[in-house]
Amino acid sequence: MSESKSLQGAAVWRGAEMVNNDRWVKTFPAHVLDQIDAALAQTHNVDWRNINRQNFPLPDAGAFFDDVREELENGSGMVKIRGLDVSRYDAEQLRRIWYALGAHLGTPMFQNCRGEVMREIKDEGMGVGAKLYGATVDSSGKPFLSSGARTLSPGQLRFHTDRCDVVGLLCVRQASEGGVSKLASSATVYNEMLKRRPDLHALLCKPIPRSRFGEEAGGEHIAYDLPIFGVRDGKLTSHFSLTYIENAQMLPGVRKLSDAEHEAIQMLMALAEEECFQMRFAPGDIQLLNNHIVYHGRTAFVDDVQTGQDRMLMRLWLSMPNSRALPDDHAVLWGDVASGKPHGGIAQPAAALPA
Repeated sequence: MSESKSLQGAAVWRGAEMVNNDRWVKTFPAHVLDQIDAALAQTHNVDWRNINRQNFPLPDAGAFFDDVREELENGSGMVKIRGLDVSRYDAEQLRRIWYALGAHLGTPMFQNCRGEVMREIKDEGMGVGAKLYGATVDSSGKPFLSSGARTLSPGQLRFHTDRCDVVGLLCVRQASEGGVSKLASSATVYNEMLKRRPDLHALLCKPIPRSRFGEEAGGEHIAYDLPIFGVRDGKLTSHFSLTYIENAQMLPGVRKLSDAEHEAIQMLMALAEEECFQMRFAPGDIQLLNNHIVYHGRTAFVDDVQTGQDRMLMRLWLSMPNSRALPDDHAVLWGDVASGKPHGGIAQPAAALPA
């Protein structure tokens, strides 16, 4: 393996410099908002699942969407879009708007083995997430929830990435307390680890066992190997979710991580915390993150249903037309690794696919 080099470019940023930097914050132009309302009116009898770029036209939004895609792929890797007044729309209208925006930006991908392409992210109540996404017990007998199950609880979420080029979140309601988004440049984490501990950095460029626990029906193997760091053509991809690494360690026949590999993973998480910044959603905010170069997490939250402050986000997973090429050994997770090809999403059971 050739010697690793530090990454360069706009994807390498520190949280402290992004707090008051508005390069990644964009506002819907007034004419785009007008065209959203016009398209919404002409699709009043169309189910949101049947919305597409043709029946929900936004003819003058092309330059705006190009700018968003450019920032996501070749800029900081994140965009916050403001200006959508969610109070003006009911739930079904918001679904049509949000799905249409996703279709104009990229291609919505399946988020789970039940064929969902849009997911409401909220506290589903005790046990619902485990039922939908799976749970088991760890070596001490304590419940161990899948990543999907943790998303549907009010607890904190550790730094991770999702299995898509870009994850999009539309904030409909915010919690009364907490629910703060934490963002870190995985390119900065990569560089810092290379500088401080090249020995540990090298371990994360080699295969690490993962599981598909609670994630999908289908796929060749319950467990698979994938490096945490991969670079192709000078661009990073870092797929990381500690839950799937931890679960793989519970499975029979899976290689056990060395002490050094555990140390490397802990250092990655510590660096993400060190280099991150926090942002709190306001209703109407849209957050778009390139999972190849941004780690995201969330603080715990407390809802207050009586005051209408019960956190609810609408999530899309998008494959992007200008996405980067990925290393060949990442095909086990991403499928086609060529630039601009459909990346990620969750494999569907054969019975659920159209004939």
